[in-house]
Amino acid sequence: MNVRSPEDIEIDQLARLWFDGWQDAHAAIVPEELKRVRTLDSFRARLNIGLPDVRVIGPPGSPIAFYMLKGDELYQLYVAAGARGTGVAATLIADAEASLARNGVDVAWLACAIGNDRAARFYEKCGWRRAGTMLNQLDTSNGEFELEVWRYEKSIVP
Repeated sequence: MNVRSPEDIEIDQLARLWFDGWQDAHAAIVPEELKRVRTLDSFRARLNIGLPDVRVIGPPGSPIAFYMLKGDELYQLYVAAGARGTGVAATLIADAEASLARNGVDVAWLACAIGNDRAARFYEKCGWRRAGTMLNQLDTSNGEFELEVWRYEKSIVP
């Protein structure tokens, strides 16, 4: 599996992948007011801002998974439903950890929605440790939205 930088023309496919994955993982466990602002356009806008920090798997023009970094945070990680269970997520998270290490991060972190047990099990399987809960400031089209999440951390060794 080749992890690569995304192409500008893939923004719409990545936004759809993120939107669908978010709906699958979060729509049933987050407040209604957050669901209302997590539109396809909102994901597209966030991708446009964060594109330099995104890496993808899939042939050019057909990404099946991606991650996005934000400082010392593994900010997003999404895999298309049809690619789950194939090792894509493990490949992505290993690449993300290597990128964080190259960036000088000692301890990386990520936020996991409380109740997203599938993701939590995956992170723990990859050596991430639940450090507790935290209030995460989420960017939305209506400004910041505060959500309590599980905080996961991992010591990153270059």
